[in-house]
Amino acid sequence: MTTPQTILKNTFGYDTFRPHQREVIENILARRDTLAIMPTGGGKSLCYQIPALLFEGLTVVVSPLIALMKDQVEQLRAAGVPALFLNSTLAPETYAANMEHIRRGEVKLLYVAPETLLTPRIFSLLDALKVDLITIDEAHCISEWGHDFRPEYRQLVDVRRRYPKAVCLALTATATPRVRADITRSLGFSQSNEFVASFNRDNLYIEVAPKSDPVKQTVRLLERFKEQSGIIYCFSRKQVDELAATLAQKGYSVRPYHAGLEDDARRRNQEAFIRDDVQIMVATIAFGMGINKPNVRFVIHYDLPKSIEGYYQEIGRAGRDGLPAHCLLLYSYGDVAKLKYFIDQKEGEERKVAIQHLDAIVRYAEEQTHCRRKPLLTYFGENYSTPKCQNCDNCTAAPPVLVDVTIQAQKFMSCVKRTGEKFGAGHVIDVLRGSKGEKVLKYEHEKLSTYGIGADLTEKQWMHLAKQLIQMGYIKQDGEFRTLSISEMGMNALRKRSVILGQLQEVEERPRNKEVRQTELEYNKALFALLRQKRKELADAAGVPPYVIFSDRTLVEMATYYPQSPESLLEMSGVGQVKLNQYGDDFLKVIRPYCQSHKLAAKAKLQEKAEKREKSDAGRRYMIVAEAYNGGDSVMALMKRYSVTAGTILDHLARYASTGNSLRRGDDLLALSSASPDEQKAAFAAFDELGTAFLKPVFDKLGEKIDYDELKILRLLYLSQSGL
Repeated sequence: MTTPQTILKNTFGYDTFRPHQREVIENILARRDTLAIMPTGGGKSLCYQIPALLFEGLTVVVSPLIALMKDQVEQLRAAGVPALFLNSTLAPETYAANMEHIRRGEVKLLYVAPETLLTPRIFSLLDALKVDLITIDEAHCISEWGHDFRPEYRQLVDVRRRYPKAVCLALTATATPRVRADITRSLGFSQSNEFVASFNRDNLYIEVAPKSDPVKQTVRLLERFKEQSGIIYCFSRKQVDELAATLAQKGYSVRPYHAGLEDDARRRNQEAFIRDDVQIMVATIAFGMGINKPNVRFVIHYDLPKSIEGYYQEIGRAGRDGLPAHCLLLYSYGDVAKLKYFIDQKEGEERKVAIQHLDAIVRYAEEQTHCRRKPLLTYFGENYSTPKCQNCDNCTAAPPVLVDVTIQAQKFMSCVKRTGEKFGAGHVIDVLRGSKGEKVLKYEHEKLSTYGIGADLTEKQWMHLAKQLIQMGYIKQDGEFRTLSISEMGMNALRKRSVILGQLQEVEERPRNKEVRQTELEYNKALFALLRQKRKELADAAGVPPYVIFSDRTLVEMATYYPQSPESLLEMSGVGQVKLNQYGDDFLKVIRPYCQSHKLAAKAKLQEKAEKREKSDAGRRYMIVAEAYNGGDSVMALMKRYSVTAGTILDHLARYASTGNSLRRGDDLLALSSASPDEQKAAFAAFDELGTAFLKPVFDKLGEKIDYDELKILRLLYLSQSGL
């Protein structure tokens, strides 16, 4: 019997589903239009790839990026899945051949760009086929409130109308509650079919450092990741070219990437990076969206990103294999001014949205006290309650050495007050330092008593102090011009001359008081290097990126557990049956002699980590719901409390029961069912034979006569009556 679980293991080589994958897949198989928000590297692709292999007809995947299509198709074909893409990079004869394969029903997944899909040629092709699933990847492109709005995405609503029998799945990694609501409204989805996984990527070490000597700071991090893959993001094309040239002169394996390069040069550079022929890519934000290279060990933001969504998506390109990765953002007030200049060229709503995005990323970058993850996840509507993640600069930094800055703080706040609380920090600092600038003279601020009283500190020192006063709550910063005003707390401090402690110098690299939280297996580095070499040989021979053969995660597990038989190799994450048949012998020929010469025995692979991750899914909401139900709450009451459908509550209860817990036999469950006694008996017999993990096999066994909503109720009745 083919089920999502068997496809997960046999085709893709994974033992357990990641958070929300199982629920999304079930929802799609039940033919419910679904919005799934999952972090980059959270396993979005499997949410449509597994249903595609269970549906009879074609799955169409809409993606805005040619690189992503090629990447996904290569990986699917390596796993034995018939997939193709249609886009402008294909030669006419290849395009025609692909069309013919699709027409003959030889393809399960078709990847297309929205502009390709919205053509008479493709509509004519699809009209003659059974389209079971339409997947819209990067769905945030639908929303004008998203950071990457694309007008052609709005037209995808017409595609849904054209193929009304196809279920629709919208996927994205970056969507605030406002963007999610916009996607749902645009596509006509029900909010009850929205699944939001945690945005937290706990394997990423997140750091923000004041930009002092950016080349030196960049090189310092590169030295920690020798011969490892990484991306450095710059604001401008010129900066990309200059930094790439500087790093190349220093002996680093590096290439540039930006829209100003010739298409062929850009494609060659990207291909070299993906295939591990080049370690470092210096790029504008034009690079990386949809690149599924899992072994990116670091991402550096050389300049301030334009938004938190963009920043989150870009750091999300690190550590997709689940292994530790480092994300460094270099921040300076000069970057803020530069972005503000470009925003000022915009008008109306576009300008307003850009300012809101800039304000959010500036607040994030300037936060030096609380865990980095908290504001990042709060921005996406997620409550992150862990006080310290122990995997960001703020959580691992030693307590700062504070000095008495009362006099300097008094001077600054007095100047804010005397300039009328109508200006930003830059102007206040100009007055304090005695500037003869046009703006100072225009407002006659050279006549103020605070003019020139701060010449003893540099502009950088005053700016650093201003940030601290804002963070401590003495000063408020509001509006698109980031105007400063004194808070009630600040006024009290001025009147009482309260002692204020802070720092006058920014620390380029803060000392750490604790080790970074370890998220990596203890593996044999020498064996890993040999396996990596073998993977590169096989990849080059096949003309594909190395990670299409196996990810770093798979090689790390091989170098941890020393599998020496085909059966034990199948236990490694990412090793499915097709890949075992294709590459198993090649890797065993590396592992066996190494283990023999070093007297290493195979180890059993433990499932603790996967089980722990499974338990953390959705904050164990299913446990809370089920315990409330056992405590006497009705299904209806739980629906109202959590603002979800009956189906969602039934899913939670079924999951609780299927993990060995007992459920009370409430009459309200029986009252929800409309099945006849014969239908109930037939369903129970099907559950006896096929189990309760997935409903599609039962749905098929019963000749599709009992719908999924009814089957959810019958499954619960079955579980509660059988005491399972």
